[in-house]
Amino acid sequence: MTAARSVRPNAIVAVLAYAGIVVALMQTVIIPLVPQLPGLLHASTSDAAWAITATLLAAAVATPTIGRLGDMYGKRRMLLVSLVVLVAGSVVTALADSLLPAIIGRTLQGLSSAVIPLGISIMRDELPPRRLGSAVAMMSASLGVGGALGLPAAAIIAEHADWHVLFWVSAGLGAVALALVVVLVPESSVRGGGRFDGVGAAGLSIALVALLLAISKGADWGWASGATLGLFATAVVVLVLWGLYELRRSSPLVDLRTLARRQILLTNLASTVIGFAMFAMSLVLPQLMQLPTATGFGLGRSMLDVGLVMAPSGLVMMAMAPVSARTSRTHGPKVTLMLAAVVVAIGYVLMILFMSQLWHFVLASVVIGAGIGLGYGAMPALIMSAVEPTETAAANSLNTLMRSIGTSVSSAVAGVVLAHMVAPLGPVLLPTQNGFRVVLALGAGAAVVALVVAFFIPGRRAAATAPAPAPAPAPVPVDVAALAGPAAEGAAPGGRTVRGRIHATAAGTVTVTAHGGDGTVLASTHAGPDGRYRLDGLPDGPVTLVVAQLPAVHEVVTVRAGLTRHDVALPAPAAPLADPAAAGAGEAR
Repeated sequence: MTAARSVRPNAIVAVLAYAGIVVALMQTVIIPLVPQLPGLLHASTSDAAWAITATLLAAAVATPTIGRLGDMYGKRRMLLVSLVVLVAGSVVTALADSLLPAIIGRTLQGLSSAVIPLGISIMRDELPPRRLGSAVAMMSASLGVGGALGLPAAAIIAEHADWHVLFWVSAGLGAVALALVVVLVPESSVRGGGRFDGVGAAGLSIALVALLLAISKGADWGWASGATLGLFATAVVVLVLWGLYELRRSSPLVDLRTLARRQILLTNLASTVIGFAMFAMSLVLPQLMQLPTATGFGLGRSMLDVGLVMAPSGLVMMAMAPVSARTSRTHGPKVTLMLAAVVVAIGYVLMILFMSQLWHFVLASVVIGAGIGLGYGAMPALIMSAVEPTETAAANSLNTLMRSIGTSVSSAVAGVVLAHMVAPLGPVLLPTQNGFRVVLALGAGAAVVALVVAFFIPGRRAAATAPAPAPAPAPVPVDVAALAGPAAEGAAPGGRTVRGRIHATAAGTVTVTAHGGDGTVLASTHAGPDGRYRLDGLPDGPVTLVVAQLPAVHEVVTVRAGLTRHDVALPAPAAPLADPAAAGAGEAR
């Protein structure tokens, strides 16, 4: 076992969660500057908005692409690349005094958005099963935590220092995350095969840029303008062509057949709606607090006050991570997601009814934050339980992308509502209180839709976070052709190689994963067309092999110390999901 794998799980979780929070900060660090951006960058208001739009578009392009690259070439490697790009983008923006360098820097910052799904995938590969649920929930919630905590911090810096300091601080935080990952996070041995689908990546990028650009700029350009309609049409046409192309690929960027599985499809749909619901609060609360008291409902507060009011919701999201994991372990992540949707809806109802005092906003945002924390832990658990370890990063990246699309749609819809429900205050038109209530009602409605969608997700408990006790598998003929002896020819340096053949009774991809005594994934591979597999770099002691054909694990066996060959005959694919940690049932003798 390498030195890297001796790192304590607590250290891995802390470093990855910190990296996720740093990336989330990039989404809010610029918010206190929005009113001043045109003057700071010597640009018009519409042009200055590209400093925000560029980050959104870059994140949409990078998230699925880097997730797939992580599955193929190493999740830690792509995590480091993402953090290097984040630091570079922060430095470029910190040095900028005009629009173009700022857009370039913010684009680079957006390219780091895959850090969170990559971190979740590393956790699945490296952590023992008993720790995985709460760790994944915390990593997933870091997106909201970083956003909520970053707003007051950014507001304080913006009020008391030059605006460039915000991005120098961002660069420093990113550099610390980069150093910690280098020192404390091991590289996963789990790899997916095939070649990178460059054409598929380009096609998906074009479609996403067209879609999100139309959504984010539609209000400025006009929803019926030629530019907006043309972009929507481009997105639809390119997505259709891209889908047809991906279905013909043996190694696609996004496996659409996997994506069409009911559990994954409905979870991604729920993620989109939850993203819509989450962002409605982020749009409404700051405006309600900052509108002048002369409106009769605005509180006339500063951006710093807004940040301080929203900060508790970020802390609650983090605190809900172990609660989400415990609920998923006991009742399944589907129930956790349904509970999350109910809590979010209650939070919006509270905000609709009470919006006249600071404590009203604190209470409502904390309730909504609790729901988001529950949901953000359940969604990756549902995704991971439906995909193979070699597809985890790509699948979680797509789920993160769906949430981002939900937030983009939420922003566009809220903008349309608030632009049309206005009343004059002196020479200006400001949104009415009823306009804000409509947006909040849409957030509550989105939470209800998420509840309905989650209800139809298959109720199978997620193996990734809550391995269920399973009856001992039926006796299976296991032929160990070679007992203790020297390592097989071609063994990887510093460890033994275990190889063999899987005799399967049904067609389909067979995955063989080796676990250590604490449940840590040591290596994973697919059996070839002839059933042969090979796992390199394993320790000399006993290891547990989990031989799986989705959706159920069919056999769990223990390979004793010194064994270098293990053949397994799989029964018909009807066995329930087994717990890798309870691997004594199929021990080879």
